[in-house]
Amino acid sequence: MEDLEAGEVKYESAGEFLAEIKKEFGGGDKESMKVVELKRIEQEGRIMEEFVQDFKRVARGSKYKGCLLIKEFKWDINGAINGAIRRKLIEAENQPGLIKQWLKRAIALDRNWRESRRKEERLKGKKENNRILTPRSNNQKAHRQILSQSQVWPRRQETPQQ
Repeated sequence: MEDLEAGEVKYESAGEFLAEIKKEFGGGDKESMKVVELKRIEQEGRIMEEFVQDFKRVARGSKYKGCLLIKEFKWDINGAINGAIRRKLIEAENQPGLIKQWLKRAIALDRNWRESRRKEERLKGKKENNRILTPRSNNQKAHRQILSQSQVWPRRQETPQQ
């Protein structure tokens, strides 16, 4: 630090500098690092199965068990999982007792949520297609009617009698 403050930096990269800091002060114990990682993990756009796999991997080294791990999954992951799914998990009448059950329910809710979104998108697409097709079909009918009256079935004109 003294070299850094004096402007005599002997590190060629930030990586070298960070490695020196870890060497000097230590990187923290594995358990603490896993807890920090557990608090930072997020679902983002991933499906719940992928998120749960990461959550399990990180939780294994954190030594969190039982209620503490459930609490971390439900609450302390500030926006880490889809808000609608978190709400359904928390508001459920029969809440699971084990972390495995919580994870299993979260996966099921995520699948249902994604399926309903796909159905909504399909229905929305069908409605938009119907809106686009309906005016054309009406215009085509009107055009056919006009053609049928004036061009397709012309009236016979009587020839003048001599």
